[in-house]
Amino acid sequence: MSGRQSFLTQAAPENYVAGLGRGATGFTTRSDLGPARSGPSEDQIKDALAKRAAQLGQAPPTAYGAPEKKEENDEDDDRFQDPENEVGLFANGAYDRDDDEADRIYQEVDEKMERRRKQRRFVSHSLDPFLLSIEACGLSYTSGLNEQITDLNSFAISREAREAEERRRYEANNPKIQQQFADLKRSLASVSDEDWANLPEVGDLTGKNRRTKQNLRQRFYAVPDSVIAGARDSTQMDTTVNDDGLQANGADNVDGTLTNFADIGAARDKVLQVRLDQAAQGSGTDTVSGTSTNIDPKGYLTSLSKSELNSGQQAEVGDINRVRVLLESVIKTNPKHAPGWIAAARLEEIAGKMGKARQLLSQGTEICPNSDDIYLEAIRMSREQIHNAKVIAANAITKNPNSVRLWEAAMELESDPASKKRVIRKALDIMPKSVALWKSAVNLEASESDARLLLARAVEEVPLSEDLWLALARLETPENAQKVLNKARMALPKNHKIWIQAARLQEQLSQNDRVGMLMKRAVQSLVRESAMLKREEWITEAELCEEEGAVLTCGAIIRETLAYGLDEDDDRKEIFLEDAKNSISRGKYETARAILATSLRIFVTSKKTWSQAADLERNHGTQKSERTVLEKAVEAVPQAEALWLRLARLSGELDDARKVLASAFNQNPNSENIYLQAIKLESDHQKIDEARGLLQTARTDAGTDRVWIKSVAFERVQKNDMVALDLVNQGLQLYPKAAKLWMQKGQIYESQGKLPQAREAYSTGVRPCPTSIPLWLLWSRLEERMHVIVKARSVLDRARLANPKNDRLWTESVRVERRANNLPQAKVLMAQALQECPASGLLWSESIWHLEPRTQRKPRSLEAIKKVDNDPTLFVTVARVFWAERKLDKAASWFEKAILLDSDLGDTWGWYVKFLRMHGTQEKKVDVGA
Repeated sequence: MSGRQSFLTQAAPENYVAGLGRGATGFTTRSDLGPARSGPSEDQIKDALAKRAAQLGQAPPTAYGAPEKKEENDEDDDRFQDPENEVGLFANGAYDRDDDEADRIYQEVDEKMERRRKQRRFVSHSLDPFLLSIEACGLSYTSGLNEQITDLNSFAISREAREAEERRRYEANNPKIQQQFADLKRSLASVSDEDWANLPEVGDLTGKNRRTKQNLRQRFYAVPDSVIAGARDSTQMDTTVNDDGLQANGADNVDGTLTNFADIGAARDKVLQVRLDQAAQGSGTDTVSGTSTNIDPKGYLTSLSKSELNSGQQAEVGDINRVRVLLESVIKTNPKHAPGWIAAARLEEIAGKMGKARQLLSQGTEICPNSDDIYLEAIRMSREQIHNAKVIAANAITKNPNSVRLWEAAMELESDPASKKRVIRKALDIMPKSVALWKSAVNLEASESDARLLLARAVEEVPLSEDLWLALARLETPENAQKVLNKARMALPKNHKIWIQAARLQEQLSQNDRVGMLMKRAVQSLVRESAMLKREEWITEAELCEEEGAVLTCGAIIRETLAYGLDEDDDRKEIFLEDAKNSISRGKYETARAILATSLRIFVTSKKTWSQAADLERNHGTQKSERTVLEKAVEAVPQAEALWLRLARLSGELDDARKVLASAFNQNPNSENIYLQAIKLESDHQKIDEARGLLQTARTDAGTDRVWIKSVAFERVQKNDMVALDLVNQGLQLYPKAAKLWMQKGQIYESQGKLPQAREAYSTGVRPCPTSIPLWLLWSRLEERMHVIVKARSVLDRARLANPKNDRLWTESVRVERRANNLPQAKVLMAQALQECPASGLLWSESIWHLEPRTQRKPRSLEAIKKVDNDPTLFVTVARVFWAERKLDKAASWFEKAILLDSDLGDTWGWYVKFLRMHGTQEKKVDVGA
């Protein structure tokens, strides 16, 4: 029998309360329990458990009383925690003997199950054949198997390795579909966004489904009678009216509105037109980065002025009342604040209550007698009653005798000049140092002698006013003006305008030598007084002198001050050229001439400066002045071939031009440019033999591919094809990489009708010159001319491989297909071309004009303008679209924009001239022709 006692005889567990499980317990109070006591801590519990385990001869228990189990793989216990992270929820709970016994039993069960699992795995897999053979003989050794075999882990490990190897072989022999496409999926990482976008849509292309869908589309259905009846009644007029007041048969148009598709189309065209205009404004010559909004300041201010309140009728009564209350509060809070009184009076003026406004100003003048602003406002509002205004002005001057504005207001109230003079003289007696009063007094004088006397007295009273000194110098005679300016320089040694006026006076007296000397003294004096202006300010003063006609003074200012503040290390030449360009842009050509002349004194051998000076004379001077500048230029820079050529072109006579070119040959022997200019000169004057002789000499002395090309072109113009062909062959032996020579050879054969020889010339030429686009195009067009379209395509394909991202080659490929009436292939090529060259105006123009229907040209034009930045070819195409729609103003605007972008593009001028011949005015035709 077991030594365990029966249940009823056992002692009650610790902390047992009878009836607690069914809730049959009474309540207890603090007095019943006594003072509170804290339970055992976690460390105390662990120590007690360890002590009890030592008595029993067992391992120290864990927090739950069981020996610590070491698992094969330590895993993170965080995943077994409570979601609210309540770690050790029962760590401080009471641990009794039952808990210890339960934990020990569970531990023993787990260990036994683990041994059985290992035994079964070893016996069933490793020793099955052996045990079966023993059992077949009637023997059994399984009972002592656990005692004979002690190392089960090694067998388990070998078994697991064997199973893993078998699994690996099976997966290798039978891979999944996902593994079969793994290499292809990895290559998808290199696919670009454009390639993804160009993937075709998945469709069912099987013949069965396609035939089924075609049969469905061809199936017809009978129309119901109600539809036929509705269509019949829709065109009839019904005189009956329903109860709601609507027409009886207007079921479809109950609200009385009709859909007008013509208006919808017109509105759509207007929207597209507005978008095109906005895109043009954003992509013109004054392109603004980003999505900014351009505002016309003048128009904006004009629109604001229209919205101002001009009368009390435009202002709402409620707003006026609210503002009146606020201003009354301001006046009461700070009555000495004059702007508050003025604002209140102006509010009443807007409200149309002039009497109340004058009353407020009267009160304000009494409270703020020293404020001239409030007196001036009172005078302004009393101008209709001139007597009252004069009284207010007199009181104001009495209170504020030193206010210049009050004296001027009082003067303006007088009607006759004598009274005005009397008021100003009284003011000058009180304030003799006021420059404004002296200027008003001088302006009132009708006689120059009286004005001169007043100015003489004024400069005595106010010697530091440059305006008074300059005004007196202008009224004096030249001799006295010099004396006045000398006095002014002594009184104002730091004022530069006195010196400039003195220089202008010398220019008026035709003493040109003294102008430069005087400006030199002025610079020295101002530097000594530390009052020297910046060079930009001196340029502004020079431009002001040019506006007033003082050209010599302008030049003297530039000559003496242009290099001030610049060191030799600075890039002075570029700075001077930039200053000249800025002056030309402002229309100050004399100042620009002076700047360039000063720069040439410093940089005598600067080709760029001489060229800009010649350009200035060509554009804004005379032919004689340009020739003079070029003659000085070739003397200063004899090795400048471009200057010699420009001088030769200006020579009207053949003999003069020959002399210029002869001098150029002496300074630049064996110069290719001079040879070609001489040849052109002789050819233009029909001197064929002289030109041919010069070409032969040039090929010998200055043998370049350009000379050979010109020689071949000259002979072709003279219809000497055999001589030209011989020259081409000689030139190709010397310059095999000259693409133009190969083109000339092929063109000569084409003109003679020898197409196979031309093909051979082109095919041979592209080998040493694979980057020559015109050579590829000529070869392709020759194949197309010979009706070998396949060969033409092949040539263009080879050209695109040799020259990727070239829009001209793509355009030619599209045109070949279009000329072959293969529009689907042309559209496919155009799509590929726009992917490779999305910013090509040539490709967009070809697509818009030749591959798009008429209704889609405007939307495609808008899309192209957004993607292409400032392309004249595209602008010409947009202009032609508007031209076709008879929107002539828009077309002219786009033609002009294209010309502004690139004035050297011949196609733009050709289309524009054609447009003007058909729709332009006579003035516009003359302007463009000029």
